[in-house]
Amino acid sequence: MKIQIKYHTDEIKKIEKIKNGDWIDLRAAQKVELHAGDFAIISLGVSMKLPKNYEAHIVPRSSTFKKWGIIQTNGVGIIDNSYSGDNDIWGMPVYATRDTIINVGDRICQFRVEKKMKDNISFKEVEQLGGADRGGFGSTGTD
Repeated sequence: MKIQIKYHTDEIKKIEKIKNGDWIDLRAAQKVELHAGDFAIISLGVSMKLPKNYEAHIVPRSSTFKKWGIIQTNGVGIIDNSYSGDNDIWGMPVYATRDTIINVGDRICQFRVEKKMKDNISFKEVEQLGGADRGGFGSTGTD
């Protein structure tokens, strides 16, 4: 699969797929100083044209909160293949839980490309589903 990519800055390292792992790191393309309680959309400095019927899922790296005290406000960022214009720059919306500085080139999030859900999904309302109850939200059904 080839993905067309446009860089909006030459200050960040080029994106590359790593050998171990399915997620690809993205870097901050701007220096951002945040204070506790601030919201910002941090530019990732790239635009991409994803293949038809694919979308990108953006999530924080496992070390992002520990290093910078930021939380991605939408939990998971979804970028579909229609967001592919020259100026459709990828960004990460964040909320700062403490004062922090994010520098250009810091690896703050990661993404993977996923096939979209098929268009032919429909729903059928029923009175009972027939499966065994597992005990409610957050339960594996075991003690």
